Parts: sequence; C-alpha cells; structure tokens
Amino acid sequence: MAAVDAEKPLTGQITCGSLLQQLQQIWDEVGESDDDRDKMLLQLEQECLDVYKRKVDHAVKSRALLLQTLADARVELTNLLSALGEKSYVGIPEKTSGSIKEQLAAIAPALEKLWKQKDERMKEFSDVQSQIQKICSEIAGISGQEESPAVDECDLSLKKLDEFHAQLQELQKEKSERLHMILEFVSTVHDLCAVLGLDFFSTVTQVHPSLNDSAGVQSKSISNDTLARLSETVLSLKEDKKQRLEKLQELATQLVDLWNLMDTSEEERSLFDHVTCNISASVDEVTVPGALTLEIIEQTEVEVERLDQLKASRMKEIAFKKQAELEEIFAHAHVEIDTEAARAKILELIDSGNLEPADLLTDMDNRIVKAKEEALSRKDILDKVEKWMSACEEESWLEDYNRDENRYNASRGAHLNLKRAEKARILVNKIPALVDSLVSKTRTWEQDNGITFAYDGVPLLAMLDEYVLLRHDREEEKKRMRDQKKFQEQLSKEPEPVFGSTPSPARQPSTKKVVGPRANGSTNGTTNRRLSLNAHQNGSRSINRDRKRDSTPAAPVNYVAMSKDDAVSHISATEPVPSTP
Repeated sequence: MAAVDAEKPLTGQITCGSLLQQLQQIWDEVGESDDDRDKMLLQLEQECLDVYKRKVDHAVKSRALLLQTLADARVELTNLLSALGEKSYVGIPEKTSGSIKEQLAAIAPALEKLWKQKDERMKEFSDVQSQIQKICSEIAGISGQEESPAVDECDLSLKKLDEFHAQLQELQKEKSERLHMILEFVSTVHDLCAVLGLDFFSTVTQVHPSLNDSAGVQSKSISNDTLARLSETVLSLKEDKKQRLEKLQELATQLVDLWNLMDTSEEERSLFDHVTCNISASVDEVTVPGALTLEIIEQTEVEVERLDQLKASRMKEIAFKKQAELEEIFAHAHVEIDTEAARAKILELIDSGNLEPADLLTDMDNRIVKAKEEALSRKDILDKVEKWMSACEEESWLEDYNRDENRYNASRGAHLNLKRAEKARILVNKIPALVDSLVSKTRTWEQDNGITFAYDGVPLLAMLDEYVLLRHDREEEKKRMRDQKKFQEQLSKEPEPVFGSTPSPARQPSTKKVVGPRANGSTNGTTNRRLSLNAHQNGSRSINRDRKRDSTPAAPVNYVAMSKDDAVSHISATEPVPSTP
C-alpha cells in the first residue's frame, strides 16, 4: 500500500523537490541510516553539479560558437563588400546591440544577398574570362577542350569586370580584323588560283583545314601561324603569277614579231588573242580566270616554235613582198631603182645567213618608211607634173585639131571637138605659169634635199628646160609660117608674070610641134614617162610627123572619140593665164 502511494507522485508533475521527498520516504521505509542518507545526498548534489557544469560548458561553447559565427559573418561581410568593390551595402545593421542571435539574425539577410551577388558576379567573370581565353587560344592556335578559367574571388569589383570586358572587346576586335585578313587572303588565293589554273580547295586546305568554304566564317582559324602561312602562300602565288606573265609576255612578243615577219592573217592571229591581250599588262591587271595556266603557256611555246621553223622557209617570200612594196612606192613616186640588183642582194643576204631575218626585215621596213617620206615630199611636185603632162597632151591634140581643114564641117561630133578645143586653149595658156611654178618648186626641193629631182630617172629640170626650148622653137616656127603665109598672099595678089618667068612655087615649111610627156608616162611613145634630152631628135620627129600629116587629107571626122575632158578637169582654174605671144 505504501509502495503504491509512493508511485503516485510520479504520475503528477515531477520536480526535484517531489523526487527528493519521495526518496526520503523510501529511505524511511527502508530504514537507511543518516550517514548513508548524507552520502547519497552528497552524491546527488555532485551529480547535479556535474549536469549543470556540463550544461554551462555546453552553453559557453555555444556562445563562443555564436560569437565566432557572428565575427565570421562580419568578416565575411567585410570581405564580400571588399571583393565586390562595395564601400557600403543597404541592409547592414549600423549598431551592434542585442543578443548574439539577434545580431546574427540582423546580418544574415545582407550576407545572403551578398553571397548571391558574389555568385552572379563570379559567373560573369567566368564567362568573360572564358571568352578571353577562347579568343587567346584561337590567336595562339591552341585547339582542344580548354579548362574553365580560375576566377579571383578577392577582386570581383565592377572595375575589374569592366577591365575584362575591355580586354574582351579588344580581343574581339583583333579577332574580327584577323578574320577579315584571313578572308582577304583566302579571296586573293582564290583569284590567283583561278588565273593560274590551280585547285583552290587543295591549295587553301594545305594552309589550314578550316579555310575550306564548307566551314563557317567564325570557325576559320585566325592564328598567327595561319596568317603567316596564308601570307607566304599569297606571296608564292604572286611570284608564280609574275613569272608566268613574264614568260607569256615574252612568248607573245615573239609571236607578234613572227606574225609581223610572216604577215600572218588576222584570222590566224585571233586564235591567240587571249595571249596577246596581256602583252603589255601589269601583274595586277591580269585577272581573267585561266589567263596564265601552264597549258596556255605550253600552247604558246608550241606555236612560237612552229612559226620559228616556218619562218626560214617563208623568209624569201616575205622579203620579196616587202621589196615589191618598196618598188611600188618608188614607182608611184617615179623614182627609178635597180630592182634586179636589190632582189639579188636580198637573196644573197638570206642564203649567206650573215644577217638575221628579223634584222633584214627591220632594215627593209626602215627603207619603206624612208621611201614613203620621200614620196610624200615629192607629192606636190608630182601632182603638178601630172597637170603639166595632161596639158601637154591637150596642146598636142589642139595642134592636130587646128591642122584639120574639115574641123568646122557640120559633121558628127564636130561641136564636141569645138568645145574641147576651147577648153584646151584655156588650158594651154596656163602651161607657162605651170612650168614656172614647177621649176620653182623643183629647185626649192633640190636645195632642201641636196639631190637632183629625177622623174623616172631623168632630171625634171632638164625635162622642163627641154620643153621650154621646144616651145620657143615652136613659137618661132609659127611666126615664120605666118610671115611665109603673108608673103604668099602678097604674091597671089600681084599680076601674073610673063610666060616662062613664073617662079617655082616655094615649098611650104612644116611646123615643129612641142612634144610633151604622155599621159601614160612616156614621150614619143616610150613607156618610161620621161622627155628625151635630145631636142634635135624630138624636133626632127615632130617635123617628119608634120610632113606626114601634110600629105594626108584631114583628121578623122569622129575626132570626138579622143576627148580629154576628164583629163583636163583637174587642172586648177585659178592658175594665172599668160597672154599668148
């Protein structure tokens, strides 16, 4: 019953006093002695002290830990502010009052925000540094997986971040410039390969595989090594292009020389227009794809070799062709040359081999140029010679017409002959002034050139002097004929003399006709288009011809068939007309 009562307090509120009271009751029931009781109470006190001591120690440690945590929090707060470059931060308690936990609770939100800001700032630093590291690796030519850059947690300030951003911008600018240089180099390589006929992809991928067009622009290598190798490739291709162009221009020059040498047709020359069009071009001007391929150079070499072999066989033909051109120039200029000797000399030079064919043709070209210059200097005089010759022909025709007793008959074509005779008289009256002008111009030409002006081998001044003498003789003879005619008219008017005393009729003298140069370039029927220097011979021929005409009845009725209207139309009407003697 007592035990049950003793347990009842346990079911209620248990306190140290109730437990001690219950313990004393148990001791009373048991009959413990006071000493045992004292010992047990002392033991209980000691155990209670131990428990309190442990609790106090634990509380001290907890307080110390909280203080350390608070100190660490404050240090962390200071470090975070320093690392983030913040001098102050909103939310940090200004006073350090209140319990430790209250202080910790007050500083905790600020720390949490600063930690979050630190994490974000570190991420930003990591991203910027990663991009910097990537671009630096691209510039250095380092490939492979790169490790994440180490972020300095002690300096996460915005100033430092701005420095990294500035560095990144510089690197990005450098990357852009390098990429632009790479693309320019690749484009230059492409153009050079096109002109030289080389495989672009094979050439450019030998420098770096990423330079293939299939790769993206951003993935192309921009390293120093790639730039250096691309630069070397471009220089090598340019040097190759320069050498090929020099070779092709040399071949093109030889080709043109051979064409000119052999007078090759334009159709045949056009087959190599793609070669000769670059004969004077600079290296930068040659941009046509395939213009400097090895195949074109080989084709040109083969053509030059073929023409060079053909040159020897055609040299005589070409030389004679130029000689014919030279002779034609001299013929038009009425300069007499020894064609047989010139051709024999050309054959001798070609057969002997002492003179290069090109030098021979160059010499002949120079002679042709000089001949053209000489012909040009003679042109003005020759034009007047042509006018003089045409006038002389008209003069000869007029003399024959005047001797025709039937010229005024109303026959067929008589009016045309009369019209021509009127024009011929006007033209003949201009001959003295034309001859004087010719003499003056010829003497001036001879003084300027220091040589005699020859017309088909005959000095022109001698021809003109002979003509003037013959014309003078003709005028004198006409005068004698007029006097003779007057004398005969007087005799016919006198009374008829006594039979047997009539004098014998006088023989009518023949007229001496001035023989001028023919329109076909000859005098007295010759084909050399010159006047004979033998005035007496010309005079005797003229007298004999006149005598023969005296024995003939008259000129043909259809004299108009010999009209020279076209021949005299070019004589200048502005020439002075001298009065007839």
